[in-house]
Amino acid sequence: MKRRAGESFAIGDDIEIEVLEVAGSRVKLGIVAPDSVAIVRKEARVTREENITASQPLGPDALAALAQRLWRQTKTTL
Repeated sequence: MKRRAGESFAIGDDIEIEVLEVAGSRVKLGIVAPDSVAIVRKEARVTREENITASQPLGPDALAALAQRLWRQTKTTL
């Protein structure tokens, strides 16, 4: 689908995306959607998911593997 500045398209009945401005390789979009729809840049979502994953407690197998790696690393540096 191709759109120019000032043109829009719909996603379902509730979401409208309008191309507000095109400048070089950058595009500015306007989004009209219900409050129940979260609109987040993909890189922000990926970063959030990585932070959530990193904050989860490690299981016993992961801790044992980490201890093993640290032990091997300590032996090679001494």
